[in-house]
Amino acid sequence: MKKHIPNIITLFNLLSGTIAVMLAVEGKLVLAGLFVLIGIFFDFFDGLVARILKVQSELGKQLDSLADMVTSGVVPGVIMYQLLKQSSDIWNEQGVLTTTLFIDGISYLPLIGLLITLAAAYRLANFNIDERQTSSFIGLPTPANALFVLSLPLILKYSNLEFANNLIHSTWFLIVVTLLGSYIMNAEIPLFSLKFKDFSFKNNAIKYIFLVLAVLLLIFFHFVAIPIIIVLYVLFSIVENMMKK
Repeated sequence: MKKHIPNIITLFNLLSGTIAVMLAVEGKLVLAGLFVLIGIFFDFFDGLVARILKVQSELGKQLDSLADMVTSGVVPGVIMYQLLKQSSDIWNEQGVLTTTLFIDGISYLPLIGLLITLAAAYRLANFNIDERQTSSFIGLPTPANALFVLSLPLILKYSNLEFANNLIHSTWFLIVVTLLGSYIMNAEIPLFSLKFKDFSFKNNAIKYIFLVLAVLLLIFFHFVAIPIIIVLYVLFSIVENMMKK
């Protein structure tokens, strides 16, 4: 029975992601984001529990990627699709399509958002066969990219920052986020993991500074802090790589 516990936790990740898909398709993006957060929570603990119980398995590894494909691949793609459908550069104030990329009154521009899903699938498949990513990452992990995307409807719902809201309503900003996220997930950029071999400041200075900044940003900026933290994660990893060289 013990060996099945991590897999059961992984299935809860998949269940959360499946519910999030249905909510995202219905346009309930904030609720979808909440279930993605729940799924990522389970995703963090399935591997931890497997290591504690010493029951890591190839089945668990494959199941984890399949669950992540839904929670951190399909859902952010659908959320971006919905955000692009609602963006200000597609519809004018009279509710008329302004983009040239439409046929029979239907805009196909929002389908660009599904590139996130395709890029996540490629990354997860590559991750399973890449033996270099045991203690760190190469390319942005799919949950991190999912957090960036799901933070956007949360900012629209709960933030009063006009600049942030206007930016998220911009079609071209959303397209740039989609393309950059899809690229960085599969780029050959080493990124540090938050797993600690020891807790000394000397060996983990970048991680400690990043975590402190992340907490402070969340306290002061709430949901607006999430995309900033993801960007800082990539920048801090690049700095750490330069320091090692």
